[in-house]
Amino acid sequence: MYNLKLKKMKRIVLLIFAQLTIIGFLSSQEIQPFYDCGTVAGSIKTVKEKLKTQLKANSFIVTGGYSVSGKTSTYVLTFTSKDLQRACLRVADRGILAANLRVAFTLKSGKVNVTALNPKYLFLGYLRTGYNKHKADLDKVTAKAVKVFKSVSGKLTDFGGKIKESKLQKYHYMMGMPYFDDPVELKEFNSFDEAIATIKKNLKLKKGNTKMVYKLEYKSLKKAVYGVALLNKETGEANFLPKIGEKHLAAMPYEIVVEGNKATILHGRFRFAMYWPELTMGEFSKIMSTPGDIEDTMKALTK
Repeated sequence: MYNLKLKKMKRIVLLIFAQLTIIGFLSSQEIQPFYDCGTVAGSIKTVKEKLKTQLKANSFIVTGGYSVSGKTSTYVLTFTSKDLQRACLRVADRGILAANLRVAFTLKSGKVNVTALNPKYLFLGYLRTGYNKHKADLDKVTAKAVKVFKSVSGKLTDFGGKIKESKLQKYHYMMGMPYFDDPVELKEFNSFDEAIATIKKNLKLKKGNTKMVYKLEYKSLKKAVYGVALLNKETGEANFLPKIGEKHLAAMPYEIVVEGNKATILHGRFRFAMYWPELTMGEFSKIMSTPGDIEDTMKALTK
């Protein structure tokens, strides 16, 4: 009788140990922010159109696109899906920020290099523990997106800087730097309708050399997100991207999110660090003024 109890206890201990080992393994897995999808001959227009066809065939919806830094040699295409939007809308505190995926095109010497934001990286960084709750749905979205990315050249190479998945869910570059839940509050309006009307009006006017790349609005839920191109040559993308790495194009555009009557953005010192995790403090210092410049630009869009 004693031996049977002892064997049972051993099995339980072994099972618990195995589960803890699996959890530890999963939490230690590393991920990188981007995929290099390969380089193909052609123009940005032809490569982009082929990819758009693949996106549509896999139930994705193109939401927008633009020439990053205003250069004809670069382009970012944004897209979403109904399944992705549903999952993101279930995550409180700006989950809708993760509802747009991005793929980038860079033309050089008659060939187009295609790079893409790793969907899972976005979900872990923006949805945080919300990713765990909707993992099955989000992993299906990732699988479909990866299928599209592979259609470019048949293979993917991840790049951009390794980070543990568990660390990404609570991303923090270093002491004194902001977290995801330390957003910059742009303005508190009298209502949700006033907020989105003001932002859209200013984007239509291209205030501060900005441009609306995409929009997702859910008026019944009082949630919206806008992708904003930062085209000011002195303070925008043309200024900061060459200093920190233009291959990370699919980090753009920057987002404004509206929930209820408040408009916010992610703090630049969080967002740039998350998409460029390999940046040293010395490299970061090259764009020291950029977070403040972006904050000023985005606040102007709320006035």
